[in-house]
Amino acid sequence: MRILLVEDEAGIVQFLQQGLEEEGYTITTASDGELGLKLLLNEDFDLVLLDWMLPKITGLEICKSFRELDKTTPVIFLTAKDTVQETIEGLQAGANDYIKKPFSFDELVERIKIHFRNSEATQILSLGPIEINLNKHLVSSYKSEVTLTHREFELLHYLVKNKGKVCTRTQIIEDVWNIHFDYDTGVIDVFMNSIRKKLNLKKEDDYIKTIRGVGYIAND
Repeated sequence: MRILLVEDEAGIVQFLQQGLEEEGYTITTASDGELGLKLLLNEDFDLVLLDWMLPKITGLEICKSFRELDKTTPVIFLTAKDTVQETIEGLQAGANDYIKKPFSFDELVERIKIHFRNSEATQILSLGPIEINLNKHLVSSYKSEVTLTHREFELLHYLVKNKGKVCTRTQIIEDVWNIHFDYDTGVIDVFMNSIRKKLNLKKEDDYIKTIRGVGYIAND
């Protein structure tokens, strides 16, 4: 599980990174809000630990911007602020939880585990008649189970996860194929044709639309 820790106090970063890595989590850190937001918008994380007061961009602003694109990844605020109004502001910005500094490391770990359990229980994405069960790695279309290859599954998951956004062929090659050099992106079209056939998608439904010369967009 990947956790992004956005915190500007070096001592807290070192303490949490060491402790959470010992718990088996992969930790990425950012010491200011600008870098934190950039990482959130360009990489995938399973949970975010977010300080409220940060250089450049506040944690509150980061949370609001992140929630415009991602409604589900758990966000936990780490903060010295504990008034009712500030707690409400954080929750309204899209935070899932709030832990006051100084805090017990054991309490933080338990809260992280709770949020992972909650997110695992609801890891189903949908697009029209299509359902993707991420926990079981299953796909169904019009209530019928569909068998996809691993690469097809990852491509479909990527498009549905980014529903409503145009995904360019270059982005897909980099994010799904993990290829960061010149590559024939036409291979994506081959996979898309296969996925559409397996899902039995009708042309008039247009759930996954080709943007000629650019890429694809998934829309309900």
